[in-house]
This record gives sequence, C-alpha cells and structure tokens, in this order.
Amino acid sequence: MGNMIGKDAPEWSADAYISGERVNITSEGMKGKWYLMYWYPFDFTFICPTEIVGFEALKEEFADDDITVIGCSCDSWHSHNAWFADKEIFPGGVNHHVIGDTTQNVTKAFNMRNKEAGCSFRGTVLVDPEGKVQMYSINNMDAGRSPAEVLRTSQATQAGGLCGANWKKGDEYVV
Repeated sequence: MGNMIGKDAPEWSADAYISGERVNITSEGMKGKWYLMYWYPFDFTFICPTEIVGFEALKEEFADDDITVIGCSCDSWHSHNAWFADKEIFPGGVNHHVIGDTTQNVTKAFNMRNKEAGCSFRGTVLVDPEGKVQMYSINNMDAGRSPAEVLRTSQATQAGGLCGANWKKGDEYVV
C-alpha cells in the first residue's frame, strides 16, 4: 500500500445505490468537484450502519462545502437496496451514493481491500477538484469512524491554512 496523498486518484466507474435507484457514477463525472469516498466492510452488520447513518445525517453539511459523499462496500446494489429499506436501522433512508463494488475494482484501486476478510477496510479518501487525493485514512474492522470528524478534517483540508487539531470551520488559522 503506497501513500496516495497528492497523487492522482485512480479512475473508476461503478453502479451505486441512491435513494433506491441504481445509477452509474464515475471519476470522470466527479472531475472539477470535491468528493469523499468512505468504505465499510459489509451490509447487515453492526458498526457499519452507525457510520452510514452518520454520513447521511451530515450529507447537507458536506454539500455546503461542495463535497459529494460516496459510500462503498463490496456488497451488491441488491444487498444495499434490501438493507437500506430497513426503517428501524435507517429511519431517514440512505440518500447519498453508495457503490456496490462486487468486482472490488474500486476498492482495490484505492488500496482499501482487506484480503483476509474478502471485503474493504473502513477507509476514507477525499479527492479535490483536480483529481488529487488530499486525505486518506484506513481503520481496521472493529473501529468505526466519526463522520463529524471526517467532515471537520475535510473542511480543514479545504481551508487552505494551518488548522490545528480542534479547528472548526470559521476559526482562525494556527499561524
């Protein structure tokens, strides 16, 4: 696994779930835009819905910063469609893109594949409008991410100044 920071994001194309529809999304279609991709291991699990619900809840805040949120797992669109219909787990639905990467091509391209488990790690990548990776992180399977911290870090990345650990959008820079 190599460092991807500042490098061109891989080219990709995939079918994604969005509000019950199947749509094809591509890196080409994301050119000129900020996008955040987050990977999670499996549908129908325990930690993953906490992250998905968290990203969904913050989708508008990401959008306010012109960041498109895209989830990704190696499950199929059909699996996403069945799971996201569960109103107890997803009371507001899932209305951001979630890739069904059954070929694992997108997951492999971003070095997010957990070979031993046959799925993805919990990974997060922020890509800028020029197609460069600006943020890249991977968690192991048992540690969920804080979507609020991912948003804060994305905003700090976009800010263009020196942002300390607890910097929030609108705060002064460190120097």
